[in-house]
Amino acid sequence: MLLLFVVFFVLPVLWLLLAATKTDDQLVNNNPLSFGSLHALHANWNALTAYQDDAIFLWLRNSALYSFLALVVTLCVAVPAGYAMAMTEFRGRRALLVATLVVMLMPNATLVVPLFLEVNAVHLIGSMWSIILPYAFYPFGVYLTYIYFSTALPRELLDAARLDGCSEFGVLRRVALPLAAPVVALVGFFSFVANWTNYYLPYVMLPQSDQFPVQVGLGTLLDSVPQFNPTASTLQVERPELALATLLAIVPVLVVFLFSQRFLVAGMLAGATKN
Repeated sequence: MLLLFVVFFVLPVLWLLLAATKTDDQLVNNNPLSFGSLHALHANWNALTAYQDDAIFLWLRNSALYSFLALVVTLCVAVPAGYAMAMTEFRGRRALLVATLVVMLMPNATLVVPLFLEVNAVHLIGSMWSIILPYAFYPFGVYLTYIYFSTALPRELLDAARLDGCSEFGVLRRVALPLAAPVVALVGFFSFVANWTNYYLPYVMLPQSDQFPVQVGLGTLLDSVPQFNPTASTLQVERPELALATLLAIVPVLVVFLFSQRFLVAGMLAGATKN
């Protein structure tokens, strides 16, 4: 089983790393897992950064802006919502929880058309808010925090804080949130990855290439590769340059994962046991 995982997941990443070090001819004719040269890597870098006047860096900056702003709103909305559903009883609570589960299970592509109509109704199509606002409301984060607060957080501890005169908001800020830090980090990581890798929503919402996030930018690069698109324009991109651009799109997620790994492991185990 481990060998199968290596074949299907590790080898493609290794091929991608090596593809960026080759010329297009070497990529086709040489051993797929052979190293090209640093000179070819430098040439691919120069060609990629020269594409539409450093468009790759603009796309990366757009992705970072959309993802981090949406992440801030997600944490401000999803965590209190999960806490409220876990700790309070109110009319419609069960229906709201079921609706959260249904939306969480729906593929993102099925929501693009209704989201487009909603955003268009408030005249935000083509602005960064047409991406940030739909990104920011994250049903999986609400459900994950709901599970944690309802199973792993002792209610007696919260009651003790209330007896000491702490307000409900103070209980959330001073007691619940510090104890829920691993789950909050887990929600933040999953939200960031989902936002960073989303393609279809920004493709529909944003009309101008200088607004594209990196995932839509990679689609633009793919359309400029003659081997994949015979009608490619005169501004052509070689396949090693596309591989290098893909690596640049992966690096931010990898960096975030490496820095938050300790919290992610703790967050995945949070709520696994009760008391």
